[in-house]
Amino acid sequence: MSFFGNIFGNNGVDKNNTPFINPIKVELHSHLIHGVDDGVQTLEEALETLNVMASMGYTKVITTPHIMSDFYQNGPNNLIPKLQELQNYLKEQNLTIELEVAAEYMIDDAIETKIKNNEILSFGGSKKYVLVEMPFLEEARNFKSVIFELQIQGFNPVLAHPERYSYFHKKKEKFEELVDNNVLLQLNNLSLIGYYSPHVLKAAEFIIDKKLHSFVGSDAHNIRHALIIQEKVIQSKLYQKACSIELLNNSL
Repeated sequence: MSFFGNIFGNNGVDKNNTPFINPIKVELHSHLIHGVDDGVQTLEEALETLNVMASMGYTKVITTPHIMSDFYQNGPNNLIPKLQELQNYLKEQNLTIELEVAAEYMIDDAIETKIKNNEILSFGGSKKYVLVEMPFLEEARNFKSVIFELQIQGFNPVLAHPERYSYFHKKKEKFEELVDNNVLLQLNNLSLIGYYSPHVLKAAEFIIDKKLHSFVGSDAHNIRHALIIQEKVIQSKLYQKACSIELLNNSL
């Protein structure tokens, strides 16, 4: 049994002889721009992780560094040159994978200023998807106003890993409320094997059962995350169920 098999056991893994082929070709949530947040820190780390992503069948990665006022003050001015540096390195190393950069925006006071100043990095072309997140312990006080401002400006907000917000675990109707208000939900792949906690797994199961999610994403910060997804997530029954509806990943 592999190292990751020892950690997670075989719960939820499909034992069929025919391996499940990952139908998702476009990855939209990761932290693979080197040295800008808590993701990969070097070009070499980015290459290693992206090699694993490519081996899982991904042909395009939209990587999304954190942008949050207190910790990661990133933006187009530094992320686009970093993207170009990484793209050139991948070309030198003969890794053929399409790479774009957007961002994962913390819903804080700073994002309101960025919306007003037209400094938002979106993805999906004319669809103008914007990946946003909230603190894990309490809902952002300005969540509704930020979502409204994004929508007024023509953006389509995508809430990252809604299953991980503990304040939703006893109020699962909030997931349906979000979708009713045109907020798209992106599940983390690692949530589907209980990587974060059993409560997060149950919330993910609820979202999948109700078919409320529009995207699945790796949220990979390093090669370890990518390897766990490769070895455990792709063959899990819950991931396969999550992929059984028409997701938007491959339209990006």
